[in-house]
Amino acid sequence: MVQKTRIGLIGCGNISTIYLKNCARFENIRVTAVADIDSTHAEAQAKAFDIPNVLTPRELIEGDKVDIILNLTIPAAHAEVALQALENGKSVYNEKPLATTRQDAAAMLELAKKNGLRIGCAPDTFLGAALQNARKLLDEGAIGTPVAAVAFMLCGGAESWHPNPYFFYQTGGGPMFDMGPYYLTALTTLLGPVRRVTGSARISSKQRVIGSEPHKGKLVDVEVPTHVAGLLDFASGPVGTVITSFDVPGKHHLPNIEIYGTGGSMRVTDPNTFGEDNILLNAPGEKEWRSIPSPFGYAEQSRGVGLADMCRAIVSGRPHRANGSTAYHVLDIMHAIHEASLAGAHIELKTDMVRPDPLPENLTFGQLPD
Repeated sequence: MVQKTRIGLIGCGNISTIYLKNCARFENIRVTAVADIDSTHAEAQAKAFDIPNVLTPRELIEGDKVDIILNLTIPAAHAEVALQALENGKSVYNEKPLATTRQDAAAMLELAKKNGLRIGCAPDTFLGAALQNARKLLDEGAIGTPVAAVAFMLCGGAESWHPNPYFFYQTGGGPMFDMGPYYLTALTTLLGPVRRVTGSARISSKQRVIGSEPHKGKLVDVEVPTHVAGLLDFASGPVGTVITSFDVPGKHHLPNIEIYGTGGSMRVTDPNTFGEDNILLNAPGEKEWRSIPSPFGYAEQSRGVGLADMCRAIVSGRPHRANGSTAYHVLDIMHAIHEASLAGAHIELKTDMVRPDPLPENLTFGQLPD
């Protein structure tokens, strides 16, 4: 019989629904308790997903109902909740970003190491069929030696659709901290760590008008840059360009991610999805892109696979893939791009990461290696 790890979910907002749906499909984990500062949210999710315990955040963190905390709070609370959980002997899997400051992230990793616990962090989309296929193709030399990469995430901002969009424009938010983790996690798990960055950023409007209910018509004060452009020098050699923006409400034709090598080009699917589109390749002399189907599993919406992988890794003693080291490096990159813009300089990174092990091919949903 597979050992089930008891998961306690804190933060029953929008993103919790897909986690709860998917966690129920993994044989090695079970959500046994939920908590939220607004107990009505926790009660609603417990009823919808047949979860036996509705607790306060403190009861969940300090009690004995769960083994691991799934931390889906707003970014500003990620570190506080995680540190409390680690102090109470529980490993943590955070929604992205890992924390809002480098200091808090470092403290989390240090405490986890001291207490023999694990830190995991979203996004886990790099474990999906598309990005696992992209990694396989890169490692096999499908485009030769990678030379450069570009990544673009351009949209009009969350105030048009999110029911509570304020945190998107507060510390820990903005397009880079909200969506950047998907793109930077994809790039670093494909190409390895970044050694140096520079960038430019701006706040294009000091206030935004909410277009969604229940706060429609109210103003949001903007504290963070809403258009951010970064240049990345990867330790392995390639130069990357990443732009994230909440200032582009209209359409554009820029790719999500493209990687260029000495032997061709690769177009990578949206890193906020798991396998919606095939990887595209183009070699010198070819007029069109070639679609490369993926031999990997997790092509459907699979949020939670990183958590399930971490739980399996704890039992078997191996490293887990959606780990705190990668998330800390991504956080460092994001801060450094903002700092480079303010300083008008290049910023050398002090963090590092190792590309997580790839998944085996042909897994079905719920399957994970020991």
